[in-house]
Amino acid sequence: MEPLPNGRMQFAVLIDADNVSSKYAATIFEELEKYGLTSYRRIYGNWSKGNGWNEGMLLEYSIMPVQQFSYTTGKNATDMAMVIDAMDILYKNKVQGFCLVTSDSDFTRLAMRLREENMFVLGMGESKTPPALTRACNRFIHLNLVAEQNKSGGESATLEPEENVTPISEVRAAVLALINENGGNRVDLSRIGSRLNDKFSDFDVRNYGYTKLSTLISQELPDMNMSMSKGSNQYYVEQCSTLTKEELEQEICSMIRKNGGMIENLSILNDELHKKYKQLDFRQFGYSRISSFLRSLSSVNIHENVVSLKDK
Repeated sequence: MEPLPNGRMQFAVLIDADNVSSKYAATIFEELEKYGLTSYRRIYGNWSKGNGWNEGMLLEYSIMPVQQFSYTTGKNATDMAMVIDAMDILYKNKVQGFCLVTSDSDFTRLAMRLREENMFVLGMGESKTPPALTRACNRFIHLNLVAEQNKSGGESATLEPEENVTPISEVRAAVLALINENGGNRVDLSRIGSRLNDKFSDFDVRNYGYTKLSTLISQELPDMNMSMSKGSNQYYVEQCSTLTKEELEQEICSMIRKNGGMIENLSILNDELHKKYKQLDFRQFGYSRISSFLRSLSSVNIHENVVSLKDK
């Protein structure tokens, strides 16, 4: 099937009514509009029980309800019906993507199977969704965070500990790694956005209380010795740190001397360095780990986990 213009796709939308609240209906279809059109709109649940997805709402969004009675205790008939329909739709070859609206990790295997057939899988669910499912999708949208952000008009939000959202610390680390890969030189914001989307299936600035990537970067990077600038209608991010390999070597030698000429555990030295240099990353000097960096120094000996000064 040929894709639509501008990279948009035809989607099959399958909603788990037993698992996702009807309060997200507007958010679901607003987000879908960014990706393409919907050829199939189906919602699965036991309609003999109240679940909030009433007839008026289904008519408003043109969603076809699929009834699934719970014949056996402990068995989820809704899950089975969604999987069967997904595979039927897949082999009709009328869509390029599936939108699975659920927070249930039981659909992880389905997402993986659809991707094996080169389908684009867009997941939607609450931030309680297990990481296994979010990572199995090409993209995953945390409906509660996006809906809250849209409602608040862009005010900052704080993630709760129980939310399975990519931590901002991992986002920071990914930005730093990209700049280090670029030799410490500035990197344009669009390239950073692409890297974050490729690395984290659930990356969305709205998860962290922002509406623009430029705002997230400007607010979250100052503590990382990085800054953002604008030139030729494009934003760039670059390192501000002037720390050199020679300066770091001098600091390491000073720490060893203060410890009596020897540090018995490599992790202790590593911790002390990161306390002084909050965003120290040995990759900026071309090394993936502290042990490799230390072995490159002319003034330091390293044997197993013990670090000492070389005799002059």
